[in-house]
Amino acid sequence: MEKYIDIIKKSYSGYWNYLKYELISINHWDNFFYGLIVISLVVWLLEIIFPWRKNQSIFRKDFWLDTFYMFFNFFLLNLIVLMALSNTAAQLLDDGLKTIGLSVAKLQLFDVDDLPKWLGLFIFFIVSDFVQWNTHRLLHRIPFLWNFHKVHHSVKEMGFAAHLRYHWMEPVVYKSLLYIPIAIIGGFDAQDVAIVYFFTIAVGHLNHANLGWDYGFLKYVFNNPKMHIWHHAKKLPNHARYGVNYGLTLSLWDYIFKTDYIPYNGKAIELGFEGDETFPKDFINQEIYPLNEKS
Repeated sequence: MEKYIDIIKKSYSGYWNYLKYELISINHWDNFFYGLIVISLVVWLLEIIFPWRKNQSIFRKDFWLDTFYMFFNFFLLNLIVLMALSNTAAQLLDDGLKTIGLSVAKLQLFDVDDLPKWLGLFIFFIVSDFVQWNTHRLLHRIPFLWNFHKVHHSVKEMGFAAHLRYHWMEPVVYKSLLYIPIAIIGGFDAQDVAIVYFFTIAVGHLNHANLGWDYGFLKYVFNNPKMHIWHHAKKLPNHARYGVNYGLTLSLWDYIFKTDYIPYNGKAIELGFEGDETFPKDFINQEIYPLNEKS
């Protein structure tokens, strides 16, 4: 038990030191804090210059709530719970595997250091995006998980910051299901992974932005605003009652597994979910949902 307590303590102190370093150091390109700010400002500027829904305010509904979510989920949530939880869970898993003569390292299929850097990053990106696509489907299909995912679908007007409005339990689910696949192909350099993260953040911001783009023939590969808005549609046909267009960065999984749905231009469709009229509107009550759900 003492070992796990020590891991928790080191997780808090280590991440706190990392966060302070990110805030005061601007001389490295893979700074996630300022990288997020730059990407957000660029996409917001695109919304202002090329608005798809021209009657939507620059400071659209819940703009400041989503801006707070963006920084809370991307940085503070790791400090409060995720880093300590994930490090402790990883150690518990490794200790459990050792009892049967295995380890995460022994499960590794190959060493990415033996591959060209571009190929290793490509494999990392494809595997993580596919696992997250499947995880996203689970968030819609399993009622227990859907209760958490409702926070993200409570967005009523799309904008770049809506990308990171999500319940604190969502990254717990995503990281848990992603841990083994990534561990099996592990060995990635942090700076190299930053390239993938910045790319996925940018695409995610664009998907939620007030932009009417679909990238032409590349829409069958990359998720885009015209496709993703249908994922947030309040009303869907019966055959799509569990949702559509689950892609995070890549749309190709939806086209491959027939979960794509773009019946017409969705610029003016209503967003949300059935019963969202009574869903909490403030950060605290959204974060503790469904504990505060009215019967």
